Amino acid sequence: MAEPGLGTAAAGALLCRVGGASLALPAAQVAELVRPRPFTRVPHAPAALLGVMNLRGQVLPVLSLALLRGEAAEPPGPAARVVVLARQPPLGLLVAGVTALGAAPGVPILDIEALLAGLPQGAAPLRAAMAPAAVAAPAGKVALRALVVFGIAGQEYALPLDQVAQVAPPPRQVAALPGADPAMLGSVAWRGGLLPLVSLRVLLGLAAAAPAAAARVVVARLGAGLVGLLVDDLRAILRVPEAALDPVPALLTRGQGEARVAAICRLEDGRRLVSVLAAEALFRDGTLARLGAVAEREEQPMSGSRQGDSAQYLVFRLGEEQYGLPLAAVDEVVRHPGTLARLPRAPGFVAGLLSLRGRAVPVVDQRQRFAVPGAPPPRGRRIIVVTLGEVQVGFAVDSVTEVLALPDAALQPAPALAGEAGGVSHVASPAGDDRMVLLVQPQALLDRVERDLLAALAAAP
Repeated sequence: MAEPGLGTAAAGALLCRVGGASLALPAAQVAELVRPRPFTRVPHAPAALLGVMNLRGQVLPVLSLALLRGEAAEPPGPAARVVVLARQPPLGLLVAGVTALGAAPGVPILDIEALLAGLPQGAAPLRAAMAPAAVAAPAGKVALRALVVFGIAGQEYALPLDQVAQVAPPPRQVAALPGADPAMLGSVAWRGGLLPLVSLRVLLGLAAAAPAAAARVVVARLGAGLVGLLVDDLRAILRVPEAALDPVPALLTRGQGEARVAAICRLEDGRRLVSVLAAEALFRDGTLARLGAVAEREEQPMSGSRQGDSAQYLVFRLGEEQYGLPLAAVDEVVRHPGTLARLPRAPGFVAGLLSLRGRAVPVVDQRQRFAVPGAPPPRGRRIIVVTLGEVQVGFAVDSVTEVLALPDAALQPAPALAGEAGGVSHVASPAGDDRMVLLVQPQALLDRVERDLLAALAAAP
């Protein structure tokens, strides 16, 4: 009796190695062969779905043919290939190797459709738009000021969120400007145009230093233009009441660096102070005019090159994968305190309670929710605070890396094979690199039962 999923051999077949066996795929169903690239794992996807791969800007879900047949999978070796099937949407099968193309006498030929029939087809995959409305402050709450907090020389500085267009890793190439001010690092390619890049360290009167791995470029709005500010690292996104912002004492506004500070933000009962900058106050009048003219001139083609609307996403890491949340849905990002107040009889994915300005916020261990292997990093963990329904929830992640602006045209629906895996609705491949960012809706991270459970935990004495 023939094994399920196998048929009779036929001419015009692609011979592959799967484990220790030789199998054949109908050549008419094969579009191309490619070498495996790093896979982006989709949380809670079927075991046979290794992840998604960037194929010339297109999202390609890749299945392990060995796992699909119920066999043990091996790490891909040098001869491994991804067989891209000729179907829409495209689908890839990872095999240990490809040996020949032609007739396959005596070699079992796979019935691909029969093998795929047992996979979930995502009867109700998430296809919601990824630009939700901003979360409104609960009734009776004080209006909050949103700040992007970053580090420079061990100190914390911030810019108002509405003055920040994007936060991104430093570019690999910078075109230096001969004879320019030491703070002016040069110009970098950004969205089809040029962006002036400035060392915020030097601009604030601090000693210059080579950028470390955690360095980021804060793209700030400067009048009608944009300018990139190189900082040491991205710390947090905070929403603080206006009462927490104090003007800088007049005595301190005489120094070169202090003159750029517009206010001091008091956090944690004054134990943590953040210097709030104003983009328009960062440059002298003459420099501002020259730099603003460059930024304004280069911003026009960048805007014109976009197709359709765009939105900002907060990118965070869990293990080796990158995820994105719509920035409009994020209340704030805070450092993980290391320990949280434990909740007896709480489900395992609830890490505990975070005290946030007098409120108890339940924190979900997103590593456990997404079944991320390994241990969390010892440093750099963050808690992303969002509002779901009537309750505020924190999601513990390994790190927050950037604020990324993506046009709608850059978003591709998540593979239907993944179903509603982890709330991933779209996949984005930012222009200029091969990485893949899984975009999730915060409303989809918890189902209704879990939201109700967290609401009850938050209301408990």
